[in-house]
Amino acid sequence: MNIASLFLRAGRAHADLPAVALGPEVLLSYGQLVRRSAVLAGRLREVLAPGDRVALVMKNVPEYVELLLAGWYAGLTMVPINAKLHPREFAYILGHSGAKVCFATPDLVDGVGALEGGLDGLARVIEVGGADDRALRAGDPVAMTEVSADGVAWLFYTSGTTGRPKGAMLSHRNLLAMTLAYFADVDQIAPGDAVLHAAPMSHGSGCYILPHAAQAACQIVPASGGFDPAEIFELLAVHRGVTLFGAPTMVKRLAGHPAAGRSEHPGLKTIVYGGGPMYLADLDQAHQAFGYRLAQIYGQGESPMCITALNKRAHADTAHPRHRARLASVGSAQLVVEVMVADEVDRPLPAGETGEVLARGDSVMRGYWRDAEASAATLRGGWLHTGDVGVLDQDGFLTLRDRSKDLIISGGSNIYPREIEEVLLQHPGVGEVAVVGRPDPEWGEVVVAFVVLAAGRSVAAGDLDAQCLAHIARFKRPKEYRFVAALPKNNYGKVLKTELRSWLDRP
Repeated sequence: MNIASLFLRAGRAHADLPAVALGPEVLLSYGQLVRRSAVLAGRLREVLAPGDRVALVMKNVPEYVELLLAGWYAGLTMVPINAKLHPREFAYILGHSGAKVCFATPDLVDGVGALEGGLDGLARVIEVGGADDRALRAGDPVAMTEVSADGVAWLFYTSGTTGRPKGAMLSHRNLLAMTLAYFADVDQIAPGDAVLHAAPMSHGSGCYILPHAAQAACQIVPASGGFDPAEIFELLAVHRGVTLFGAPTMVKRLAGHPAAGRSEHPGLKTIVYGGGPMYLADLDQAHQAFGYRLAQIYGQGESPMCITALNKRAHADTAHPRHRARLASVGSAQLVVEVMVADEVDRPLPAGETGEVLARGDSVMRGYWRDAEASAATLRGGWLHTGDVGVLDQDGFLTLRDRSKDLIISGGSNIYPREIEEVLLQHPGVGEVAVVGRPDPEWGEVVVAFVVLAAGRSVAAGDLDAQCLAHIARFKRPKEYRFVAALPKNNYGKVLKTELRSWLDRP
């Protein structure tokens, strides 16, 4: 079972429907998309074997859809990588995944190209739209490679609590389960509808390529390649039946944009939000701007977009006596997973009691690539241990009380404090450091670093900023450095981050 068959089905039944668009302009029909990808798959099979890894270090561009399809069609494992990462992070993921070929957009190819031949297995870096890329489009289409349903289709690199990215092995079965759950629990799609990729296609938005391809909906990439509220409203005036996925901060910016109140936005069908907490006041503002066209998902890279969901009907059910509580929840279990809240020894807790959120089902990953120890710990007992803390009500609606103790979600991106702490501790002027998240109305959370200077040293915040920028992605660096005499600790010497968070309100 090859997930590429979803595209082939659409190509046969709806060959003339738009498949890929750049802004307002349709570039490919489904018939053209499938044929072009079948040609590219044939060329890739000349140098790669089924199961080999192909990395995509790319901002959002129309070619993303074509390359994903071609790779799956050829039986390859695709490794989409967040384009915002630091070059050192690119190098780690490329090396860890063992990618043999990497496609990179022109803005990123120089940094990635320097790694060609220098990493184990990485033999070729290809610039998207360049001469080598164009040469791969010449040839005849080939038949789709048959693969096992449990073969790895996508290595989804998601930061772990150690700060090292881990590659969640998502199989063709996992991706099909995610696709079917979308139709059952999130929204319906009709041929000729569209999905607007304003969030990174390397992560959540890219996952939603699949349900939309299955129903022959057009994949729209904004000309900007990213999130620009004014551009999105312009595109909603051109396209119809549009869905977009975004972090709550993106939804907030859309609802607050002047264009939000200028029309009823007939082109907009659904906004799916996830990746962080949505404050009720922001949700109310979004409902006022767009009506009840919002749906929420809760998932992780380890169970992509697929643990719980709160669909549009639930958002609109204002007569329900617990309507406000449900809006504050992340919905109920999606069709393909079971969800349990458990105690510290994985025993199920009754409704109303708080514990760790666990999930199991066909959407849950096979494990972490080349990390048997982390796989066993995360999937112990057959359940995905999310690290998130929540409570189920009597109707099965899950409310998240907290996330894993250290995780910060800023603008929909996961940031793990230990990674930042390790970088800051490399500076000779830093004796101790602890990083926490501070609530922020714009970003959800922002990073704050509490720093204890090394004895006899003096360090400026700008020096620490430079240290971070030299080692990690810009979006991960602290927005504020607070210099303190000592960090609060318990009797065992462990830093008390709960107490640190209480310090955030101090001037």
